[in-house]
Amino acid sequence: MKLRYFSHSAFQITCDDGLKILIDPFFDNNPTSPVKAQDVEADYILISHGHWDHLGDTLSIAHRCNALCICENELASYLDAKGLNVHKMHVGGAFEFDFGRIKLTQALHSSVTPDNVCHGTPTGFLITINGITLYHTGDTGLFSDMKLIGQLDNIHTMMVPIGDNFTMGIEDAAMACDFVKPVQAVPMHYNTFDVIRANPEEFCEKVRSNGIECKIMNFGDQITI
Repeated sequence: MKLRYFSHSAFQITCDDGLKILIDPFFDNNPTSPVKAQDVEADYILISHGHWDHLGDTLSIAHRCNALCICENELASYLDAKGLNVHKMHVGGAFEFDFGRIKLTQALHSSVTPDNVCHGTPTGFLITINGITLYHTGDTGLFSDMKLIGQLDNIHTMMVPIGDNFTMGIEDAAMACDFVKPVQAVPMHYNTFDVIRANPEEFCEKVRSNGIECKIMNFGDQITI
């Protein structure tokens, strides 16, 4: 499979059969995104929480592509009311889709949609495709149960925020990686706005000192996993 990073927390997974999964599709109002929402295709959309910079362009993409939106129960109900196809889940729950398995994890954050209404709790995602598991933490602070996530699932790639202020900063993000012990870490949620400026090289240096590979993906980059 292939993993593409668009900036902020937006990624696209392309499965070997061509099926496309978007995560937190924030494009049109994202000053660092190399693409616009109309340029992106999706069969599935995973939304970690309702904040405008993560819910992003879900509505326009999902309507255009007839994509299935997978997220926490209350946020899914909000999207259902907007006319989208949804699959409702909750923290700790897992489900087998045609491409693989999704499990929701906790995330220490909040979840308010652009209309300033709280819709459920924020989450992360464990995404397992053909025996390979990716962990998109969502927006979160450090929490010790990440150790359990690492013990229960053999994580290949961990996508982790480093921008501080709203999420973990570099020190906590490096510790989170040490808790989970993935094969490789990919920093995210940084340098989109001035308030979340961070140096990914500094993060990678700390992560590599713990024996974990670190991959800095430039905005628009795609790698094979």
